[in-house]
Amino acid sequence: MWQHLFWFFGHPEVYIMIIPGFGLISEIIPVLSHKKIFGYGMVAGSGIMIGVFGFGVWAHHMFTSGLSITARFPFMAMTLAIAVPSGIKVFNWIGTMLGGRISLKVPMKYAIGFIATFFFAGATGVFQAAIPVDYLLHDTYWVVGHLHLMLLGASTQAIFAGLYFYFPYMSGRMYNEKWGNIQFVVTEVGVYLLTFSMLILGLQGMPRRWYTYPIQYATPNLVASVSGFLIGIGVLLMVANFMFSWLRGPRVTGDPWP
Repeated sequence: MWQHLFWFFGHPEVYIMIIPGFGLISEIIPVLSHKKIFGYGMVAGSGIMIGVFGFGVWAHHMFTSGLSITARFPFMAMTLAIAVPSGIKVFNWIGTMLGGRISLKVPMKYAIGFIATFFFAGATGVFQAAIPVDYLLHDTYWVVGHLHLMLLGASTQAIFAGLYFYFPYMSGRMYNEKWGNIQFVVTEVGVYLLTFSMLILGLQGMPRRWYTYPIQYATPNLVASVSGFLIGIGVLLMVANFMFSWLRGPRVTGDPWP
């Protein structure tokens, strides 16, 4: 009963943390593509579908807990089905960019990075939704890698995109584009090295929640640790960029994204 109650809360929570990012990306891409968003009704409707479907997938965390196959199958089907509205969003964002006059500023780069990361993160979740595959990957570092790719990767990229996009509106000044690009590269490298190291550890069979590990898991764990520091350095670069730009950045007159 505790597992049911926890995951009935815990998995919709993941969508609650990513759905605001959908809104940010749906705002940034049309502005920096200089086009209206493609298929606005489908973008909005797919967000509602994700919110509804999100309450029907909680037991995919419990495939190895002793539930009957009759009880498990609908949760596998719903987990696979939730990929449909997610895919609709991805195709609509790409459709918005297609043929647009794209301005590859830092917010747009993070928006594109969000789309790629959201796709990979979703794919790792759909992959594990198959009950036989979950038998092998449950409670391994694959789950940790999937979660971090979605929340640390996709969610934070949406936040960074939003911060860079709205910074000129909030401060009346423009951030430093060069240092924003450096931070983008450092952060992206850190996120992908960190999460893919975790996914590799999961495929190798390392369980989650271990405070130590055998020597054969040392290299991916070392890469993950170094990558975490890279992400931290990227965040510090962003904070320094914003602080300096708020004081001495070039003033913005009119639309900052012409």
